[in-house]
Amino acid sequence: MLAVLWDMDGTLVDSEKLWDISMHALYARMGAVLTPEVRESTVGGSSETVMRIVYEDIGLEPDPAAMAESADWLHAYTGELFEQGLPWRPGAQEMLDALVAAEVPMALVTNTRRDLAERALNSIGRHYFSVSVCGDEVPSGKPAPDPYLRAAELLGVPVARCLAVEDSVTGTTAAEAAGCPVLVIPNDVAVPHGPRRKQVESLSLLGVDDLRAIHAELGPERLSA
Repeated sequence: MLAVLWDMDGTLVDSEKLWDISMHALYARMGAVLTPEVRESTVGGSSETVMRIVYEDIGLEPDPAAMAESADWLHAYTGELFEQGLPWRPGAQEMLDALVAAEVPMALVTNTRRDLAERALNSIGRHYFSVSVCGDEVPSGKPAPDPYLRAAELLGVPVARCLAVEDSVTGTTAAEAAGCPVLVIPNDVAVPHGPRRKQVESLSLLGVDDLRAIHAELGPERLSA
């Protein structure tokens, strides 16, 4: 394990709860009601994917200009919530500190747009990450592999020598498609088990040596088998 690639929403910080608030507000603004099933389908999605789901669910014409305006409104609303502070997921900040002490490079890999990710980094602490990759900076966001491939490229590390940490089906799919073993810390959405992913209830149960062991269990030799 030469580097750790971190998802943000729901993995490092419990921001999915804030996205819940802003998604319900968006639906209210559009005269509709967000169901739990549709909300779950948007978890971890890129801005474009979320807007396609929303417009299809409400039954609106998928006009690109209207969808872009809705996405801008959603991100501005969420950004205001982010500015009030992001609650850490259990053990997340402690793990970041431990990895810094162990001199393990880290990247933030998120489907969140750069403007909003920058506001989140003000709360999380940008000093933890050597690089960051956002959903609007790659050809396709998660579940496509592009964000993880880009992060490994920027770090100068083979993607199979990285460990991704995720909480969603979308993000786990993206990391696996890139060829990266995945530590899954489930949050609001259940993530199916798989041979290239290891599920642990909480980061608070793990240390750096545990991450190395998980990578060794799932890592390059396993991925090429």
